[in-house]
Amino acid sequence: MSTFEFPPSIKSRPVWGTLEARPGKHHLMIADAAGAAAILGIATPDLMANTHIIYIPRGADHADALRALTPAQFYEGPSYAAAESRIQRVLQDAHMGLQVYLTGTEGLMGQARHLAMQAGIPHTAIQTEHRGSVARRMQCVHCKGITEDVETDPFVCSHCGLNLFVRDHYSRRLAAYQGVCIDAEDPGNIPEAKGIYE
Repeated sequence: MSTFEFPPSIKSRPVWGTLEARPGKHHLMIADAAGAAAILGIATPDLMANTHIIYIPRGADHADALRALTPAQFYEGPSYAAAESRIQRVLQDAHMGLQVYLTGTEGLMGQARHLAMQAGIPHTAIQTEHRGSVARRMQCVHCKGITEDVETDPFVCSHCGLNLFVRDHYSRRLAAYQGVCIDAEDPGNIPEAKGIYE
């Protein structure tokens, strides 16, 4: 899937960049689904010789193409949650100068960037490139539950059942956008759901 041009928004909304190969002795590349194409676009034999790729296919299987790059290490996980402990371990064992490349959905990039920064990786060593779905990871501000892959506005919280307005306010700590009850003052008055970027 191609890249998406996000419309201008508020300051808290993340801005994603474009991956580029950087010099360094160690590289960590984390991708889901369509993010594999961004890795394939910058891969060179020299870069791959020092690269650990963590790939979460999410239904799109580019694992063979990534393995064909012959990275120093390759891991394919069924979900971000399954890969999270491996990501933490790689970051814990990282040497100074590690370059981190994150590509795919906003949910993956936000969560992985949060882990990297908690591990002490400077933000200047973390690159991002959005690829694939524009669905959002949302937190209900009322029950604090997280709903993955939200594509419509408003949406129903998967935890408490409230009808939530999809806001552009983004929490880097939670790697999630914030959703607030849309019919709090007028119960039952809920606009028709539409795609987030319609």
